[in-house]
Amino acid sequence: MAQQESLSLVRISVRNLVEFVMRSGDLDDRRTAGARKEAMQAGSRLHRKIQRRMGAGYQAEVILKHGVKEDEFELLIEGRADGIITEPAGVTIDEIKCIYMDLKRMDRPEPAHLAQALCYGYMYTAAHGLETIGIQLTYCNIETEEIRRFQEIKTREELESWFSGLIHEYVKWARYLYHHRLRRQACLKELEFPYAYRKGQKELAACVYRTIAQGKNLYIQAPTGVGKTLSTIFPSLKAMGEGYGDKLFYLTARTITRSVAEEAFQILRGRRHLYFNTVTITAKEKLCILEHPSCNPLDCPRARGHFDRVNDAVYEILHEEEGITREKVLEYAERFSVCPFEFCLDISSWVDGIICDYNYVFDPNVRLKRYFAEGEPAGSYLFLVDEAHNLVPRAREMYSASLIKEDLLLARRILKGMSGAERVLSLLDGCNRRMLELKRAYGVGKEEEGIRHRKVLGADYELLGDVKLLALDLMAMFGELEVFMNENGEFTDRDRVLELYFQVRDFLNIHDRLDDHYRIYARVIEEGKFMVKLMCMDPSQCLKNCLDQSESTVFFSATLLPIKYYKELLSGDPEAYAVYAASPFPQKNRLVLAASDVSSRYSRRGRVQYERIADYLETIIRGRKGNYMVFFPSYQFLEQMEKVLEEREKLRPLGFDRVCQSGRMTEEEREGFLSRFEEEHNRSFAALCVMGGIFSEGIDLKEERLIGAVIVGTGLPQVNPEQEILKEYFDEREGNGFDYAYQYPGMNKVMQAAGRVIRTVNDKGVIALLDDRFLRSEYVALFPREWGTYTVVDRGNVSLALEDFWGQFPEGKGFTAYP
Repeated sequence: MAQQESLSLVRISVRNLVEFVMRSGDLDDRRTAGARKEAMQAGSRLHRKIQRRMGAGYQAEVILKHGVKEDEFELLIEGRADGIITEPAGVTIDEIKCIYMDLKRMDRPEPAHLAQALCYGYMYTAAHGLETIGIQLTYCNIETEEIRRFQEIKTREELESWFSGLIHEYVKWARYLYHHRLRRQACLKELEFPYAYRKGQKELAACVYRTIAQGKNLYIQAPTGVGKTLSTIFPSLKAMGEGYGDKLFYLTARTITRSVAEEAFQILRGRRHLYFNTVTITAKEKLCILEHPSCNPLDCPRARGHFDRVNDAVYEILHEEEGITREKVLEYAERFSVCPFEFCLDISSWVDGIICDYNYVFDPNVRLKRYFAEGEPAGSYLFLVDEAHNLVPRAREMYSASLIKEDLLLARRILKGMSGAERVLSLLDGCNRRMLELKRAYGVGKEEEGIRHRKVLGADYELLGDVKLLALDLMAMFGELEVFMNENGEFTDRDRVLELYFQVRDFLNIHDRLDDHYRIYARVIEEGKFMVKLMCMDPSQCLKNCLDQSESTVFFSATLLPIKYYKELLSGDPEAYAVYAASPFPQKNRLVLAASDVSSRYSRRGRVQYERIADYLETIIRGRKGNYMVFFPSYQFLEQMEKVLEEREKLRPLGFDRVCQSGRMTEEEREGFLSRFEEEHNRSFAALCVMGGIFSEGIDLKEERLIGAVIVGTGLPQVNPEQEILKEYFDEREGNGFDYAYQYPGMNKVMQAAGRVIRTVNDKGVIALLDDRFLRSEYVALFPREWGTYTVVDRGNVSLALEDFWGQFPEGKGFTAYP
């Protein structure tokens, strides 16, 4: 159902109201407070445990709402009080915070925590006509479960005066939101698609609209050229115009797809006068003015007084800009001398749409807590997940964590001899001993104890039943380390200790999530270091918890095959809607070749196969003058092929120029690599790349800029311990471990690489699959529908297939024989 609320209603949570208005002090101070107040999943359970102990007079998780009328609109402040204690002596609001900090070091509650409790106190007295109310802050140490309470009595008059001041600071923003939303909704209702619909595009947009209206999730497999970005953004905006959702999140895996989303909104603004402001959130490292980011006001001039200036900066940019890009954020941040990253996050609270990386919604450590904090009321959000195939491996990373024994020793060496570090050092020793016990037992574990030792391609690893004792030791150490880091802002190699702090935090956070979707393994890695990893096998439940905070989610990609695989691992919902969008381009413009006489199997790699592949490359690339991309399974394979081509070139001209992708290319090197496709060449040009790398996705080379993609191998991930653990996990669960661990991820890389060809209706090109495994039925079943038929070739007849294909186009030169 569409929302029925009046347009004059502006909703805000107690937490966001407090955090917005109470901006004071230096950025570093706020960061320190933030570290202390973070309660991870373990804290959440302790939170509930405290509530259950409080007796019959304690009412937990009480939803409170309070309206404040101002002119033609109303502010609706809402939140959930942790507890309300009703006794003969009166009523008390209880705000619970579970932290790792030593409670003996606290002499007063955190101001932001107290402000939340005061809000609830006023809201309750206003609703029930009370003259006084108790305000209680309950702090609990997660490690020891020790509790400390701060209490005071407030009159209704005191609370009303304080609350009015809070609202007064917020009023101009409420007025902005109200008038902005009136204008936005009127615009969205009248919004029209900016171009004539391509084949299948209108049906796709209609499907997105219906799914959002029904509050469901949708999976879209849409080939290049359908116009996925506009086909999902436009119906989402129309749905918002009808009240289905109030804030749009466009989620991406790569910077280049963020720019595509920015362009789509700009097209709608330019061609259809869209009134809808957006901000692109950029990583802190790419926004920070310092070479090494630091929020310490001694290091960063922007941190000093940031919160005194940032409200004016936010207000200014919102009234002057609609599409707020990275460049705009940097420009205004410099003008107002504020931290660009914090400024960017604050802007996000007031815009209609947010373009950002997956992390800001799904990653438990990075997600935007102003929207997705546990216990906050669910917002009216829509998620558009671009290149959704990338979310599976990314989610596994987000919900996994590892710890290396030697990192504990490094932190100990740094802290040794420092005043006040004695307790931390002692607990670090305990953690190291626990890791040492696991290392000594490595390789001699017993199956009945839940320890299984494995070896794959010479690499040992060991599956563990649990690491509960290690987690307990780490939790004790973490609390003391947090206090020490808060009290010692400067010392040599502090960054390295801080890195361990975050590693331990992540490890404990993930440990608290452990269930049947996880495996724990230990392994000796490079330089003899000992690692324990909590590895997420199936991220669907973790992702589902995030998806539940949206009204509707649309996953879309050019490669979501098989759809069952993605439904299972992205949301765990096999009944979710799915659409396969038809390609708008004629099949005759694409030639798909499958070679029957060449293999890239690891066991068959050698001179014979390299020479065969080189034969294909020469024939295909010289079949018609133009630009080609050749994708290899690895850098090692690419280097071997480059040697073969160099040797051939010494005997006779190959007839084409080439450039090779290298590892860890800088931004300038990447741009230089791609600029070669813009140049005029006297003969064919080939870029030798690695499948699954930076040039196999998100590269838009239209028409004559790219006329062929040669794909060597089936893209299977390298056999290693983690892939084998994945395979075993899915074998145990469904018996399809090889498919889930190797075949499906591999074919995804193949299809992404192939998708670099045929980007517009005028494109014509060749896709050559050089591996005889592509002829197996299980691989053919994964070919995308738009490929249509494919041609089986060998080195003897591939030239004829190319000549027939290129010869059908008037502008074609036909096949050019070797000189």
